[in-house]
Amino acid sequence: MLTFKNYNIADWFSFYRVVAAPFLVLLMWLDQRQLFAWFLLISYSTDAIDGYLARKLKITSPRGSQLDSFGDQITLIVGLTGLLVFESEFIKKNILLISIAFVPYVIQMIIAYFKYGKATAFHTYLAKLSAILQSIFILYSLFFVPNYTLFYIMIVFGLLETFEEIALIFMYDNWASDVKGIYWAFKDKRRLKKSQKTK
Repeated sequence: MLTFKNYNIADWFSFYRVVAAPFLVLLMWLDQRQLFAWFLLISYSTDAIDGYLARKLKITSPRGSQLDSFGDQITLIVGLTGLLVFESEFIKKNILLISIAFVPYVIQMIIAYFKYGKATAFHTYLAKLSAILQSIFILYSLFFVPNYTLFYIMIVFGLLETFEEIALIFMYDNWASDVKGIYWAFKDKRRLKKSQKTK
């Protein structure tokens, strides 16, 4: 049975993002744009902190990776919802491009659930870069106004990251966490083949 003692300090930062989500929704409902933006910034900051702590203290685990991914997903959903609430005109003007980027992400999630029974937690370099760009765009839009250059860059990297995730799902028969990218996945495959030949 899992207890609070089973979770390490990095996991608690991931927990914060999950727990903060309803509070952020409340701030949206109260039309508190600036407060929402500041607390969303804190949530995004914990994403950088938990990953750093997990690697620095060598306390990474599949469960922690899953929790981190869930915290990322729920924070992204809340952030995008906040953008829809506070910048509805921008969303309406760009709904086609947003849909083009969002549909492959949904497809990737469906493929992952069919194959693994849960979401991926590859945490590739491209995924991290895409998450940073998404958070910069969302926060910039909430504190100031949406910037189209940031928006286009976010869309491009979001698509690249999603297609890489789909490719990795087909490369790994079993659920895997903390895969750096396709290049490293190929290295893992070669290493596995070599070890099988030597047996």
